Amino acid sequence: MAFRGTLTWLCSLAVVCSSGNHESTTANCNSQTELFQRLTEDLKMAAECTDKSVLQWSSEQAAEVLITMRNLTARLHKHQLKECQDAEPKMCQQPEVPSNGGLACVTVSNKRYCKPICNSGYDFGFLRRSRIFDECGEQTNYQWNSQYVGGGRLAVCNEAAVKVSGSTSAYFTKDCLTTKSSGEQWNATMEVFTQELKDAGVAGSPKHLCLACGWP
Repeated sequence: MAFRGTLTWLCSLAVVCSSGNHESTTANCNSQTELFQRLTEDLKMAAECTDKSVLQWSSEQAAEVLITMRNLTARLHKHQLKECQDAEPKMCQQPEVPSNGGLACVTVSNKRYCKPICNSGYDFGFLRRSRIFDECGEQTNYQWNSQYVGGGRLAVCNEAAVKVSGSTSAYFTKDCLTTKSSGEQWNATMEVFTQELKDAGVAGSPKHLCLACGWP
């Protein structure tokens, strides 16, 4: 199937790009805009195909595409987490991003603040309505003042039919990746967070703003 071959080639190309083992493939990888456009167009077309079209693939073909997508997704997930690394203060441990949610983080006056946000259909394991964000800095001995003892876990997002544990702004309209894929939604999320910090008395210019999404 021509479509299936194109999809697999594009996904494989994205995976091979990081290895640099094949000169011809690496040359194609250098055209980032073209690669992104072709890859996203084919992936969107695959997602919109009818079940009848997809079911024409053999089990081996379906497995091949799933393996390729799994490898590509793992690489992209690790890459998007790097956006929140190396922020000040560097003595603070990188917090664990909750599965089925994300972390909006910002540095103000050499203190790191992170706000856990759950995807739609998920809720926090602990009540967080009055606890919008967690803090790490000199006053906390560069440890996160989390409800979880030790380490960098700030929150857990559990599957739930209703949202009762967190503040209204502690839930994505859909999910973290959808928010991150939209500049408008990303800006709105960070603007709400920075305003919440101001309302809590955190004064200073925000730096190192980032949004990290959990897995899956």
